[in-house]
Amino acid sequence: MNGAILRDEKGEPLREPGACKGVKAIGWFIEEYGIAQISMNITKIRETPLHIAFEECRKSANRRGMRVTGSELVGLVPLQVMLDAGHYFLRQQQRSLGVSEEEVIKIAVKSLGLDELAPFDPRKKIIEYQLRDDTPTPLLDMNLRAFANETASESVAPGGGSIAAYVGALGAALGTMVANLSSHRRVWDHRWEEFSAWAEKGQHIKDALLRLVDEDTRAFNRIIEAVRLPKGTEEEKAARENAMQEATKYATEVPFQTMELALRSFEVAKAMATEGNPNSASDAGVGALCARAAVFGALLNVQINAKGLRDKAFAEDITAKAEKMAEEADRLEKEVLEIVRKKVEEQG
Repeated sequence: MNGAILRDEKGEPLREPGACKGVKAIGWFIEEYGIAQISMNITKIRETPLHIAFEECRKSANRRGMRVTGSELVGLVPLQVMLDAGHYFLRQQQRSLGVSEEEVIKIAVKSLGLDELAPFDPRKKIIEYQLRDDTPTPLLDMNLRAFANETASESVAPGGGSIAAYVGALGAALGTMVANLSSHRRVWDHRWEEFSAWAEKGQHIKDALLRLVDEDTRAFNRIIEAVRLPKGTEEEKAARENAMQEATKYATEVPFQTMELALRSFEVAKAMATEGNPNSASDAGVGALCARAAVFGALLNVQINAKGLRDKAFAEDITAKAEKMAEEADRLEKEVLEIVRKKVEEQG
């Protein structure tokens, strides 16, 4: 950390390097509490991440027969700092890194003892969460029953596009689950990093698909808003038509993104059906079924929205690409299910 100023044999000042680069620290003993405290300012977070500074304090305390009981964060912290800390402690335990962002932060908070002195609220302490766009996510905020009830209601949204995205997220989640189970299987301790990498990939796909659940409904609502624009004059009609075309194009692009992501999840499902815990092969198979449903469900939305576009070149191009992805999803689903069937037979 700061290092120390020593004296050489001639009495000249000699600086002894500290344990951490880019860290200014000072320590003192608080008699009324019977504890020592170290206050640090990390000026070069990339050279000395928060968790490394914490670990150096812990090692120093251990050498002196003491232990670190907790820590406190004054001010705000970048999200990546917390994610890096969570991943560090997961690696220390040889646990899969492919868990949700919320879980990674929870692990970082617990491992760093950030909730020992007072509750640590990530929403108030992490910079990105403070700056995050407050765009509402009403569908994702619902419980399962409320989501199903809202879908079944006479409201036109959420519709097939949002459902396709959510089904795709569930498919990716299942592949991720098998990866995490495989990573923590005792007989495969030496393979935990291999499965952890697959779990991380699945988590990224799942999170991206979840964002599209509400985005698809927002895209549809943009079309409705455009339709309701005034059309009393020629200028208003032109503006309304332009808004409708832009909204329809976006409503075509969003389900196309769902198709791309759901198609990527087949890679995780296939790998886990082949290499993952054989007891969970059926889960990988269900993940593949969900992925195909997401791809074909989103395809229908691409096709119907593209029909309303005046830009026929764009419409034909995106539809052709979407149909090709659907063919690929068909092929991949068959491959995964064949692998799963063989694994199920072997289990019998």
